[in-house]
Amino acid sequence: MTISDTITGLSVVVPVYNEIEIVQDLIEKLILALNRLNTPAELIVVDDGSTDGTSEVLSSLSEKIKLIRHPCNRGYGAALKTGIRQATYTIVAITDADGTYPNENFSKLMTGMQSNDMVVGSRNGSKVHIPLVRRPAKWLLNKLANSLAEMEIPDLNSGFRAFRKEIVEKYTHILPNRFSFTTTITLILISEGYRIKYIPINYHKRKGRSKIKPKDALGFLILIIRAITYFNPLRIFLPFSMVLFALGILRLSFDFLILHNLTDSTTLLFLFALQVGLIGIVADLIVRRNG
Repeated sequence: MTISDTITGLSVVVPVYNEIEIVQDLIEKLILALNRLNTPAELIVVDDGSTDGTSEVLSSLSEKIKLIRHPCNRGYGAALKTGIRQATYTIVAITDADGTYPNENFSKLMTGMQSNDMVVGSRNGSKVHIPLVRRPAKWLLNKLANSLAEMEIPDLNSGFRAFRKEIVEKYTHILPNRFSFTTTITLILISEGYRIKYIPINYHKRKGRSKIKPKDALGFLILIIRAITYFNPLRIFLPFSMVLFALGILRLSFDFLILHNLTDSTTLLFLFALQVGLIGIVADLIVRRNG
């Protein structure tokens, strides 16, 4: 069975911001990769307010691509959402403009999309170059996400993936405008029970300067907690309630064995534990009722 037997076409969205060193070579390679697919394809490039000459290079390639411009820099996620809205086909793939992803593997994404709602290129191939400075934070965030999602996520925020346009458009209103777009859509589709497949890919050394800063790690952490709270609130509230309850038990033991009296702080700990647990239950009921 060929790709074209089940899928009518592919829209590839590439957000670009100040990538003058590589953008022309990248676009030409992407066009070649899409021409090799046995299915109609379009290349949507979103210039997210570039100021280093990237815009002029993209203008020279405008006859080969669908070019969309943001008048100012609005963020990685905002550029993706703009491109997704303009996509012609029901299957949308995304990739970065920094040359890190193996764009020759679009055919693997498309094959996986025949029976899945999203296919993610997981960066655990034979050649993976992730800067050492980013690995500790990446490992910690992945472990937290795995725990909250109750499953092993091979790659939480890979920027090389394909998905069904109508599914992602359902959640556009809660998808962030910055780098956490991919993390959020991963957690959303996992929480909602969609079919996700991970395929191993290589990850090349970045060309040019990275746009991700160390302070973004805190934003990723907040986003993971927010996304899980939105779709599975008990995974956040219940453990917090149990910790408060355990502290209450310890404090109660101290009161009886040492102070021989029940203190107000012990009572408050139990009340807080009950309150947090009840809030989690109510939040979970609201989520379930709203589908």
